[in-house]
Amino acid sequence: MSLRPPSSGSGATLVASDLDRTLIYSSAALQLGVPDAEAPRLLCVEVYEGKPLSYMTETAARLLAELAEATVFVPTTTRTREQYGRIHLPGPLPRFAICANGGHILVEGVPDLEWHAQVTRKIARECAPLDEVRDHLRSAADRAWLLKERVAEDLFAYLVVERALLPDGWVKELGEWAEARGWTVSLQGRKIYAVPRPLTKSAAMRELARRTGAELTLAAGDSLLDADLLLAADRSWRPGHGELADAGWAAPQLTVVPETGAAAGEEILRRFARAAARGRAWVCVSGRRPPPPPRRVSAPLWNRRTRDP
Repeated sequence: MSLRPPSSGSGATLVASDLDRTLIYSSAALQLGVPDAEAPRLLCVEVYEGKPLSYMTETAARLLAELAEATVFVPTTTRTREQYGRIHLPGPLPRFAICANGGHILVEGVPDLEWHAQVTRKIARECAPLDEVRDHLRSAADRAWLLKERVAEDLFAYLVVERALLPDGWVKELGEWAEARGWTVSLQGRKIYAVPRPLTKSAAMRELARRTGAELTLAAGDSLLDADLLLAADRSWRPGHGELADAGWAAPQLTVVPETGAAAGEEILRRFARAAARGRAWVCVSGRRPPPPPRRVSAPLWNRRTRDP
């Protein structure tokens, strides 16, 4: 599939959002924080081995469906194409999706082979081979806490670990080893990812912005693998939980929403919608991108903690 030129003068807003623990949540990550009788209704958006796995609140599902109708919404994930295929988001089927941390762009569900070839050539030029990294992961890991070792799309590797038994400093040491070989390391939940440095969500987002002629790019994510995406967008958001929150990561165009868990997903979608609407109005009047709006914080009632008197 050839790389298509951008649409001219579309004025589109492109929204590139991470999925897991940004817009969709496992039951363990929901962090509802209220009595069961007050919990929001949930929509299951992923089933794995016959069991519900990932959820959104019904409010978040409605917000996403509305956003996808008004913008170029691009699911942007480290998941493989197969793993992404298990997710059924509300709203229209996205025309584009970014999988494997930018290693694959899907167009109407079909992989763009030319894009993938460009990415793999760049990795081959700049990074140590995947087999070398896998060998190091297997030799450095301890079977006392290693549960699985996997390769994703022949692009990167990851370990599934028993987080409570993972030694302090092990991930940092792995990161230092990987950095010298052109790779990066990220710890997300029970998974430790080793990813080639050129394999980025931001590069794929820029390519889709070019193709669609987007005037405004918005992004959200929670992990270190999302940092380049958040830096590349005109405006970006991260939740109050996750790897970036733990690191206190910040950037000039980044807004941190105070909510955590599923409530953060709702609030990020609200911020996307407001920024997209404001961007469309500004572009129509001035033909230029909008300046950053003032920050506004509004947590859903079910996620607000009751304070002691």
